Amino acid sequence: MIKKVYTISGFDCPNCAANAECHLNKQDNIDSAVIDFNNERLYITYKDEPLSIEQIISLINEVEEDEITITHLSDKKEKVEEEPIFNKETILLLVRIFFIIALMVTAKILESTILDQRSWQVIALYLAALIIGIYDIFLAVIKNIIHKVNPIDEHLLMLISCIGAFCIVFFKDKDTVFFDGVMVLALFQIGELIEDILSNKSKSAIKKAIDLRAETANLIKGEEVISVSPESLNIDDLVMIKVGEKIPVDGEVISGSGTLDNSSLTGESVPVDVSTGSILLSGATLSSGSVTMKVLKTFENSTVSKIMELVESSGEKKSKVDKFITKFARIYTPIVLLIAILYTVIFGFIGGFAESLYGGVFILIIGCPCSIVISVPLAFFAGIGLASRNGIVIKGATYLDQLYEAGVLFIDKTGTLTYGNFELSKVSPIGINEEEFMNYLLSAECLSTHPIAKAIIKNRDVSKLSLKQNDYQELAGYGILTYFEGHEIYAGNINLLKNNGVDIQEENENGTIIYLAVDKEYVGYVVLSDIVRNSSKEMIKRLNKLGINVVLLSGDNKDKVKNTAEEVGIKEYYGELLPQDKAKYVSNAVSNKKNKKQVLFAGDGINDTPSIMLADVGIAMGGIGSDVAVSNADVIIMHDDPIKIAQAIDISRKARHVAIFNIVFAISIKVIALVLTMLSGTINFPPHFIPLVDALSDTGLTVLLVINSLLLIYRKIK
Repeated sequence: MIKKVYTISGFDCPNCAANAECHLNKQDNIDSAVIDFNNERLYITYKDEPLSIEQIISLINEVEEDEITITHLSDKKEKVEEEPIFNKETILLLVRIFFIIALMVTAKILESTILDQRSWQVIALYLAALIIGIYDIFLAVIKNIIHKVNPIDEHLLMLISCIGAFCIVFFKDKDTVFFDGVMVLALFQIGELIEDILSNKSKSAIKKAIDLRAETANLIKGEEVISVSPESLNIDDLVMIKVGEKIPVDGEVISGSGTLDNSSLTGESVPVDVSTGSILLSGATLSSGSVTMKVLKTFENSTVSKIMELVESSGEKKSKVDKFITKFARIYTPIVLLIAILYTVIFGFIGGFAESLYGGVFILIIGCPCSIVISVPLAFFAGIGLASRNGIVIKGATYLDQLYEAGVLFIDKTGTLTYGNFELSKVSPIGINEEEFMNYLLSAECLSTHPIAKAIIKNRDVSKLSLKQNDYQELAGYGILTYFEGHEIYAGNINLLKNNGVDIQEENENGTIIYLAVDKEYVGYVVLSDIVRNSSKEMIKRLNKLGINVVLLSGDNKDKVKNTAEEVGIKEYYGELLPQDKAKYVSNAVSNKKNKKQVLFAGDGINDTPSIMLADVGIAMGGIGSDVAVSNADVIIMHDDPIKIAQAIDISRKARHVAIFNIVFAISIKVIALVLTMLSGTINFPPHFIPLVDALSDTGLTVLLVINSLLLIYRKIK
């Protein structure tokens, strides 16, 4: 299997993209093809040798009349650019609409003043308007038939309705039918134009709202400062960051100081002070001060590039609602056609075929599913954008949808519910003074890189002690053995000392205890505490309100796990677990889940990788810098804040509610419009009332629901 990712543009609507996707999936050499209309991405998994771009375009052109452009993803311009309102296609469509309206109005004036509606001059003008407006619709239907693609779509509905409305005049005694038929066509093409512009603008608005990339970077070259693109920066280049500027790539401050605003990157509004040695992540903004930064990562490997790539690739994973809409459109459209035929036949025998055919024509127009097909996927795309703005990267609409259905969250303790940074909270020497005790302890820890050793050594100069160590041994899972100034020193857990003949009793303390023995004599202990994050308790409280069960899984000892669980409000917890033990809990939950509730796992993204992979939705805390996390997690929390898990679920619910509202509202409006149209044969509505209803229930409804989806990205999250 070979997977390729392309950028693709040129589709007028999601339905066109869906038809092309369906056609590509029928090809023998293609295992799967996914077209993400919103992000303009094409994902193809080939069984054998990949097709060339020309071959892919040729296949798409078999079912799609739009001018499609495809490039390899690497050829895409990195910066999000504004979609032009008047490109080649929109200008051509504008010209066509102008001529349709001009011919239609001219014919209407002539038939209302000096000529009869059935005169050849009037018919010719209306016919010319019809041909100009309908030829692309006609070609789309013919292509579908030739290439054996289901032809029953919005193009067929419009083709039948426009030709039907045009022909009714020869059977019906109304002087508005020619005009109505062409007006409906004009409204349809105007709707296509508005939908195209609005859809493109919506996509651009969402991408710009989450685009964190800097326009330029201030590269220091000798005595000069040169403005360059972030893409041209190399590792170890020196870059000046001025107040108000975005960090172009990941780097380290080598001089200067200031305040960093990470809100656009992590959703965290509290400013962060930075100075020499501080690590800067691309996408953040320097809100005060000025710093010089050494480049640590090139642009393509920087944080901002990873975030944008993950968000823009999210469309490969379609939500359940999104998939439902694709199937819905294929079933819904033939049903509308059947309703129109039945209405025409049944009411034809009751009130005359001319009247019933007139109503049937407008039933076809009302039935166009564009408002649903466009607005629903856009709601999930906006939801992913909203999450990104709040420091949460969701890799696809599938995972956004699964968060909505969360039933249980398995969560790690250290680094997830807690800060993961040990603090020396108690020093308890026995038989010696504290200074002597700490001197022995620091000598044991001075050469270790373990987090516990770093916490003990914190802000202390141990360089001289490091030179005095002999036969230094770090015993994995136990602690340290070293010889210092003629003394044998053991520092570690209680088993280390007991196994080496030290007479010792276990201490009862809340935290991690490090015992110390000198020449096999117990001389005291220290306690290190891992503080629970401020928002952990609030996160658990919010998830419990949502009916989501939270289970704590930790490798720490059972007493510490119990204390942490009770502090944050978790009722079910398990301690002293190895990574494979955690994975077993997650695997069992996935296999035995009830009511299709989804299983979530949140961890630090490295040691917990097996569990992240096994869960329905794996969440990596603060893992954007970890290749393991990026590769295996489905949701990445940019800021190490567990409340973001609750926010991600909240966003998933908002996106689902917008999508469901769009579906229900659209169907309700269309049902009302259908009833009014069916009553048109018995109620004398004002002239052109039914065409106006049709326009509002198609184009007007589409515009309204697209705006409703787009507004999701500007929602405030608690």
